[in-house]
Formats: sequence, C-alpha cells, structure tokens
Amino acid sequence: MKLNELEKNIGATHRAKRKGTGRGTGNGKTSGKGQKGQNSRSGGGVRVNFEGGQLPLYRRLPKRGFSNAKFKVTYAVINVSDLNRFEDNTLVTPALLKEVGLLKNQLNGVKVLGNGKLEKKLTIQANKFSRQAIEKINEAGSKYEVI
Repeated sequence: MKLNELEKNIGATHRAKRKGTGRGTGNGKTSGKGQKGQNSRSGGGVRVNFEGGQLPLYRRLPKRGFSNAKFKVTYAVINVSDLNRFEDNTLVTPALLKEVGLLKNQLNGVKVLGNGKLEKKLTIQANKFSRQAIEKINEAGSKYEVI
C-alpha cells in the first residue's frame, strides 16, 4: 500500500452543517448553535491556535537557533535575453531597466541571469552577474560592470 493509494473510510467525512434560519435547514431559532455563549454570537468562536487560556504551545516551546532572514539580500532579476531590446552600444543601467518596464522595483539591487542569448553589444551595469551571464555577455562582445 502506498500513500497515494489510501482512500477515506466511508462516512469518515461529513458535509459541514450550514447554519442560519430561513434556509430550509430544519434548524430554526438558534440554527443549531445552542443557546448563549461565545460560539452562538455572530463572529463568535476562538482563533485557530487558542488553547482556552492555557499558555499556548508556541509560547511554551523554547526559541532556539538563528535566522538569517532579517539580513537576506533580495535582488531583482533579469535575464540576458531580455536585454536584446536595446540598441547596440547602449549603457544599460538599473534606472534604464526600470524606465523601460523590465523591472518593477530594484529591491536590494539588480542581478543579471544567463537565461537566453545576448545578440547585441551592450555595456551592462548591475549589482550582480551569474557565471553563465558573464560568459554570454563576453561571447556577444558586450561589457559588464559591477556597481
């Protein structure tokens, strides 16, 4: 037996009871919500991880380790093939890329990736270049400059 061959037991899942009067549900008056209390009110109920006032699990467990997420550098990426729209001998800068509409925002800089083929002779300025991008830029006779 494999995980993708598992089937639910018959009767294991039920359709959710649709609450509310006037829907022909047969649950008039309180709509099957009982009398009073938090769960009978509109918008009532508790959040998903609520444990009845007990100190929640996410607060009981020790916080360990270090996350580098705060210091992550995110680059706006562009492929070498996208640069073919410029004329020969153009200086391609991040500002020009944004002006043309190839970049929405520059994030922490621009990185040129090596997808596609460069067919123009350009001077490309960016914060980072992939190894493949550098090879393809040199093959096309273009220049690259790290800002």
